[in-house]
Amino acid sequence: MSIFPTRILLATDGSEEAQQAATAAVDLAKTTGSELHLVSVFPGPEYVYPYYETHFADAAERLRSEAREERQEVLDERVERIQEAGGSVAQTHIKEGDTAAEIVTLAEELGAGLIAIGSRGLGRVSRLLMGNVSDSVVRHAHCPVMVVRGLTQGQASAFPARILLATDASEEARLAATTAADVAQRTGSELHVVHVGEVRPVIHPERHSYHVRYEELREGAQRRLEEQVEEIVSTGATVARDHLRMGRPDEEIILLGEETGADLIVMGSRGLGGIRRALVGSVSDSVVRHAHCAVLVVRNAEVKA
Repeated sequence: MSIFPTRILLATDGSEEAQQAATAAVDLAKTTGSELHLVSVFPGPEYVYPYYETHFADAAERLRSEAREERQEVLDERVERIQEAGGSVAQTHIKEGDTAAEIVTLAEELGAGLIAIGSRGLGRVSRLLMGNVSDSVVRHAHCPVMVVRGLTQGQASAFPARILLATDASEEARLAATTAADVAQRTGSELHVVHVGEVRPVIHPERHSYHVRYEELREGAQRRLEEQVEEIVSTGATVARDHLRMGRPDEEIILLGEETGADLIVMGSRGLGGIRRALVGSVSDSVVRHAHCAVLVVRNAEVKA
């Protein structure tokens, strides 16, 4: 079952990365008949200037008022751009507090089916070392999250695109497959499917037995890939190409994304609760941090933090 049409929550801060997220979110909202909401969050003086909050209430309130006005200007400008692009906005929201937490909370309150957010265009090393708002939203959100990067400046549309669906035959991967196929059909995008057969390092393996084991893993991975492609094709979608890779899943997905020139990687994520999602790293975490392009992480919306 597709997640579309749905309510899309676009998080924006007026940056170029936020504009990229807006381009993708507006495209999806228009092509899927979804309702688009905008949110902008300011930290509030108690986060930036705790001394003011404690000792100078009047000054803190002035800072809060200025921050709210600034965010309203950001939202008004974004709405204007969206309307110029032929989109529409159902409602705008200004929130105060921790940015990621406020985005996640509002998405739950609205019953959003998708959160769209930009991510700084950092290099591989920077993305590895530096956590950010988008990381936190992906880890804690109850619904799918699309982290957008990689669009060229001034690019009018994010779709049609080349979509790379990463599947591991899990329930979450099946939901991701449905979403990816739906997006590809609605936007006229090219759909590629990859399954990575995980091969763990073996210390001093006996050569023959290791070779046999590797071939067994490869054959099993090939079967799972073919089954997934069959399921997708049975829905009426077209798969441009399927790819079998062996190795570490996150690395192979990221590399294949670059090799195929993917504009969007779609993958499932285990439906863990909030605390477990905060503590446990995953393949999707790694792909979001290191991929050169946008990543749509799909999880079951019924799973709550």
